Amino acid sequence: MKKIAILLSSLLLTFTMQAQDRPQPKPGPAPKINIGKPQSFELPNGLKVLVVENNKLPRISFSLTIDNPPYAEGAKKGVSDMTSSMMGNGTKTISKEAFNEETDFLGASINFSSNGAFASGLSKYSKRILELMADGALNPLFTQEQFDKEKERFLEGLKSQEKSVPSIARRVEEALTYGKSHPNGEFVTDQSINTITLQDVKENYATYFKPGNAYMIIVGDVKFKDVKKSVTKLFSKWEKGVAPTQTIIDPSDVAATQINFVDAPNAVQSEISINNIVKLKMTDKDYFAAILANQILGGDFNSYLNMNLREAHGWTYGARSSIRGNKYTTNFRASTQVRNAVTDSAVVEFMKEIKRIRTEKVTDDVLKNVKAGYIGNFVMQIEKPATVARYALQTRTQNLPADFYENYIQNINAVTADDILRVSQKYFLEENLRIVIVGKATDVLAGLESLKMPMTFYDKYANQVEKPVIKKDIPAGVTVKTVLDNYINAVGGQKNIAAVKTLASKGTTTVPGAPGPITYTSKVDASGKLAEELAMGSMSVMKRVVNGNAGYMAQQGQKMDLQGEMLEDMKAGAHPFPELAMATKVGVVLKGIETIDGGDAYAIVDGKTTSYYDVKSGLKVADVTSTPQGDSTINYKDYRDVKGVKVPFNTIMNVGFELNIKMDEVKVNEGVTDADFK
Repeated sequence: MKKIAILLSSLLLTFTMQAQDRPQPKPGPAPKINIGKPQSFELPNGLKVLVVENNKLPRISFSLTIDNPPYAEGAKKGVSDMTSSMMGNGTKTISKEAFNEETDFLGASINFSSNGAFASGLSKYSKRILELMADGALNPLFTQEQFDKEKERFLEGLKSQEKSVPSIARRVEEALTYGKSHPNGEFVTDQSINTITLQDVKENYATYFKPGNAYMIIVGDVKFKDVKKSVTKLFSKWEKGVAPTQTIIDPSDVAATQINFVDAPNAVQSEISINNIVKLKMTDKDYFAAILANQILGGDFNSYLNMNLREAHGWTYGARSSIRGNKYTTNFRASTQVRNAVTDSAVVEFMKEIKRIRTEKVTDDVLKNVKAGYIGNFVMQIEKPATVARYALQTRTQNLPADFYENYIQNINAVTADDILRVSQKYFLEENLRIVIVGKATDVLAGLESLKMPMTFYDKYANQVEKPVIKKDIPAGVTVKTVLDNYINAVGGQKNIAAVKTLASKGTTTVPGAPGPITYTSKVDASGKLAEELAMGSMSVMKRVVNGNAGYMAQQGQKMDLQGEMLEDMKAGAHPFPELAMATKVGVVLKGIETIDGGDAYAIVDGKTTSYYDVKSGLKVADVTSTPQGDSTINYKDYRDVKGVKVPFNTIMNVGFELNIKMDEVKVNEGVTDADFK
């Protein structure tokens, strides 16, 4: 196989050299863009309607967008989200069940939010689909019962995100960038949700769901005169009005580039974002140069940032940047996620690439390739009727010239290397960047401090705090043995846990994107056997087994035998209470005291795994294992007594995303057979 690979590489190199020797064809003229103009009309109440007729497929879509200016919700942040979630739950004329049943019968999709609605389906049902959409948008049913359900759901969602490092990172980043009172910077909390009442939801809808700034985009197999008649009949009853505007204070950049750090002790990797404020409209002369500059810096796979952090160093799955034109203030943003050990190095490389695009002219080849990619994507998109409709909406809402998209390719091609350099210096502010990092202070803070950048510290709600205490002195007399002895006593004592020969646990969790709950099963035998499985119904999602000196992992029908370190790591954990053997194991070290979930815990290092034991209770609260892909964390909570020993009934695994497993049952010395480990 290796010889075949070498041969193929040689042939490829030969063909490449031959191609380079041949004269390259000259690029042809840029394609001429003819974007169909939607037909339009406006109702007396201010609703603007744009219609794109396309009879290629017997389908139709209706998109209602209310282009209100941004507004802050203050102490009742989340009221618009609550309004969105309650819309579509029946109307004043039809129950939720009947509405959903008819929608399903029509094979349609109808969704609502506090700033619009969307519906699609077969064109032969277009009239009824539009009627249902209009009824749901103009006659929503807001009941106390539904409000209470949505409120409970929101609070559960906030609870599940409480320790989500990506959620914390985005919340803090936006709050610091824009300010907590800015529409882009305020965030939902338990307190703000609990402040909201049903009346607040009704008032939010009545105040902001107005036709004065509303646009209806209709795309598909439809006749203009027919749809005009239907829309006029259904939406003319929408009471005229315009949402109020607020005076928004524009955010400002930091005086000097700085790091804003949030300590997340459960972080398995660091979330890094770098940003500055941007005022760039799509009508500005800098617009096309700015979006191309961003593509070069971090907008696509071959960008400076991704080629550096992902391809050259292998630190991340992707590093990206973004900038966009908008009539409102936005920001330039670059971001990635890296393992803890390279957090400071990643910051250095980010700054290096930002400086590079600000000081070095982009090469002709790079600029040419970026333009070609951007234009190619643009040409493919304009073939879609939905794109024509979106462009028509943007032309209206962003106050673009009528020929903006017809001249798009011409304007892209007109951008020069000098333009890229100029806009990079203007919009990527090397000296005024806010670098927000959410990570595990114990692992990353020393490296970040070595960068000699100004650094301030914040909690997960963007409140400034003191620098986190990394390690605390270990009290005299505390050793690995005393910590493990305290743990053994806390979970039932030496005699009781030595009597545990098998441990069987079964619980449920959810996985992002999965259509239903996931069942987690764990079975452990003190003789050195372990079986863990995640399943969805009767389908196994992932399984790993170790039985003595052999083990395997199975996933999506593929089975792989475990060998080397992977096998040894699993064997080390194949015991109901591995701590029984840790005290006498060579190389186990008491590292210090760290903060875990707000409490102090002793950190004991055993190979690649650091286990944390609460200083007060003695119970194990977490395991952190280092892997080539980054740290994986397991938190242990809700200890309960089962036949004289305490075991955790809540296990939270963080492996890039969070698996919050709540045990339904835990059995001691029952429910385990040799067949479980085959």
